[in-house]
Amino acid sequence: MAIRTPPTVGFDLDMTLIDSRPGIRACYLALAERTGAYIDADLAVSRLGPPLADELINWFPAERIDEMADLYRALYPAYAITPTPALPGAREAIAAVRGAGGRAIVVTAKYEPNAKLHLAHLGIEPDAVIGDLWAEQKALALREHGATVYVGDHLGDIRGARTADALSVAVATGPYGTEALREAGADVVLTGLTEFPQWFSARYRGD
Repeated sequence: MAIRTPPTVGFDLDMTLIDSRPGIRACYLALAERTGAYIDADLAVSRLGPPLADELINWFPAERIDEMADLYRALYPAYAITPTPALPGAREAIAAVRGAGGRAIVVTAKYEPNAKLHLAHLGIEPDAVIGDLWAEQKALALREHGATVYVGDHLGDIRGARTADALSVAVATGPYGTEALREAGADVVLTGLTEFPQWFSARYRGD
């Protein structure tokens, strides 16, 4: 039986709604040039998802991580916003939730002001954007906003959804394939957001 109550749906940002690899790569290269440090930007963008500090610790001593994180975030608007496209189906996924009378929120580990810049640049307008939350921490925002579904690409997103007692919808547009996402406990696995509107309509509208 289809569920007809309009839900609040949470979406991850990086590699769920946007392909942030080109922009983040450019920002890491700018950080390397500014600091003289070696950063393998291609490697860094292959493992997006966890907090920035988790990546920076691979390239800088621990006592400089806070300083480097501040510098990276300051460089980010100039280097990372313009090169970053929306992933296929991102706008349609938000529209599907809105069309059913639901609310769409973005819950991300990204620094919140930069997350908002991405969405504004791409013309994607969720009902709320909450940043600086990773994995299980995302449950704080999901619960606060009453989200019953969370869509993400990372194993940490699955853990966040489960911690919030929300349905975990995983998309295989990030570092994990469909089988790995299923094995990690996702309730629903899609190849990408292009499949989301049909799934959502069948579940929540009964079309």
